[in-house]
Amino acid sequence: MKPKLIVLTGAGISAESGLRTFRDSDGLWEGYDVYEVASPDGWAKDPALVQEFYNMRRRDVRNARPNAAHIGLAELEQDFDVRIITQNIDDLHERAGSTKVLHLHGEILKMRSIHDTSTLFPVEGDIAMGDLAPDGGQFRPHVVWFGEAVTMIEPAILEIVQADLFVLIGSSLNVYPAAGLMDYLRPDVPRYIIDKKIPPVKGHGYHLIEKPATEGIMELKERLQEYITAG
Repeated sequence: MKPKLIVLTGAGISAESGLRTFRDSDGLWEGYDVYEVASPDGWAKDPALVQEFYNMRRRDVRNARPNAAHIGLAELEQDFDVRIITQNIDDLHERAGSTKVLHLHGEILKMRSIHDTSTLFPVEGDIAMGDLAPDGGQFRPHVVWFGEAVTMIEPAILEIVQADLFVLIGSSLNVYPAAGLMDYLRPDVPRYIIDKKIPPVKGHGYHLIEKPATEGIMELKERLQEYITAG
């Protein structure tokens, strides 16, 4: 049995692939007020604007490439049972070769009807107003907007409580309920944080790697090799 390595990733890991972090200090994302383009109220007010915003984000994701951090996590599957819980809506973990990825906030390359949250369809190009699902509902991006339930949080908790090791990469821990997942770790679980600016965390015993994700993954691999040797 390989040790179970649970990894929680945020926008910082994809930033080095050229994808902007979700929210900068001015509360804007690519010049848009996030609540205008990422909330049910924004959708009700101007669905065409929301649709075009995510069409642009989807093009950005398709043009991006996995970086060394994504690839490094996929390579860790040789020695660990790696389960990635990501706050990101891109598919860079999958393209890098990771086989077990749980998306907390949805996936931008999938869409669903406004009437049905569970039946998902792949997005080939853009989603246009007037593109309808089989149930007659307008297609929308399969992403979790502010004010919507994070339905994948319970499956994520089930992964966290089984962790033998835990790694946090590129998350500011500002967005809940994702930021509360670490509260479910068993007290004796070794835990690592990779970030160019370490976020505030509760408790002690964290191994801090204050570097960008692509550099920090190298140091993480060295430390995990020590864990395997000691084990």
